[in-house]
Amino acid sequence: MDKALLLADILAALAIAQTQALNATAEAHRTATHTENVAENKYDTLGLEAAYLAHGQSQRVLTCSADLKAFEHLRPTPWPAASSIDIGALICLNTDAAASRWLYLGPGAGGLRVPFGDLEVVVVTTAAPLGQQLLGRYLGDDISLILADKQQDYVIAQLL
Repeated sequence: MDKALLLADILAALAIAQTQALNATAEAHRTATHTENVAENKYDTLGLEAAYLAHGQSQRVLTCSADLKAFEHLRPTPWPAASSIDIGALICLNTDAAASRWLYLGPGAGGLRVPFGDLEVVVVTTAAPLGQQLLGRYLGDDISLILADKQQDYVIAQLL
């Protein structure tokens, strides 16, 4: 698997998310400042709600920009075999049922799903329970995680 191509796909997906957030922010701002949305009485809150939405969207733009900048600083180098997992590692987890999950431990953009060939790679951060479990682990280590009251067991099958 070519990490340079994967990183390029992640950067492209983040750029699209940033553009979408910018467009949503502009639209929410237009709605909040439109003359038809001026409050006629204290119960008329459409303009206020639109202003809150515009603020939230602007925060999303900042998050997208920070994620994009953080990923631009990563270098797609092969992971040293004897090294523990850290930011920038591409990880394949296997389950007992021989199912595989590909994860990229990233500095942000947790939950981003990137199609890559026949696979889907999910970006995980160290803030997520799975990311916390992966950090500092090695190739061949077992991981056990309880999510939604269900235990999930994995083995680190590949580390790129």
